Amino acid sequence: MRETIKIGIVGYGNLGKGVRQAIKQNPDLELVAVFTRRDVASIKIDDEQVKVLHVNQAKEHVDAIDVMILCGGSATDLPEQGPFFAAMFNTVDSFDTHARIPEYFTAVNQVAEEHGKTSAISIGWDPGLFSLNRMLAQAILPAGREYTFWGPGVSQGHSDAIRRIPGVKGAVQYTIPVSEVIQSIREGENPELSTREKHLRDCYVVVEDGVDKEQIAESIKTMPNYFADYDTKVTFITEQELKEKHSQLPHGGFVIRSGKTGANQGNTHIMEFSLKLDSNPEFTASVLVAYARAVSRLNKEGQFGAKTVFDIPFGYLSAKSPAELRRELL
Repeated sequence: MRETIKIGIVGYGNLGKGVRQAIKQNPDLELVAVFTRRDVASIKIDDEQVKVLHVNQAKEHVDAIDVMILCGGSATDLPEQGPFFAAMFNTVDSFDTHARIPEYFTAVNQVAEEHGKTSAISIGWDPGLFSLNRMLAQAILPAGREYTFWGPGVSQGHSDAIRRIPGVKGAVQYTIPVSEVIQSIREGENPELSTREKHLRDCYVVVEDGVDKEQIAESIKTMPNYFADYDTKVTFITEQELKEKHSQLPHGGFVIRSGKTGANQGNTHIMEFSLKLDSNPEFTASVLVAYARAVSRLNKEGQFGAKTVFDIPFGYLSAKSPAELRRELL
């Protein structure tokens, strides 16, 4: 009989709720507690076995939790929470600010090693599963070029940037890969692509009464770091339309590598990994939960410190034994 892995959740937004649902699909995992900065009474969980506690109480439950899954944001939450919780628990997080991953790894690794804990950082689909596929494709096809496309799906950061424009009441932005470009890569071409050539930005915006829509559209299309480098479409809609047609959080994307082999590099090979997600947070949560299982196993083996997807064997993600994997899936 397999031992049950006890899980805690820090943060109960869309991602935290997704983690709770994902745990229900894994019989070898058990949710013990949800920790929040909000008023504990405001969070309702239909399970008497799951405690809802303030985040300051986490240190009182060190012995009751095998792995803590951190569901905070990458901008301000995880840079503090990652090292903090790594001193007390084995952890998994979805830190996704690519440029800052090396420094974040160093911070978490130092604390986790000092306290005999194991922390899987930057777990999700990008960084995460896409990272694995980029690495695998480069290792197998060193002579080649690789492309990552995101979408079609909702970019929560870009949507938030639009909502911060004065006069905007609500907005959602979809990132859409340029299909013609993807098809050319699948056919063996290796184009050099600018930012504008890879993705479109499709924005649906609700504005306050009396606001100049043309000015809002111009503010969006010229916004540096978000839209200025892309072909951007802006459509104005009603609050009702926003609620009815744009309240979900789909996403996905592609990692494609086009490589050459042979004495004269005359043979072309295409490696592709793709995702089409109805719910970005629920899928990301499912990845976090699988890696929580791996973290528990690694820690029991004495493999302490921070780990990324490059450091964790695939077999450790599965609830099945090595013998079962060899027999059923190899």
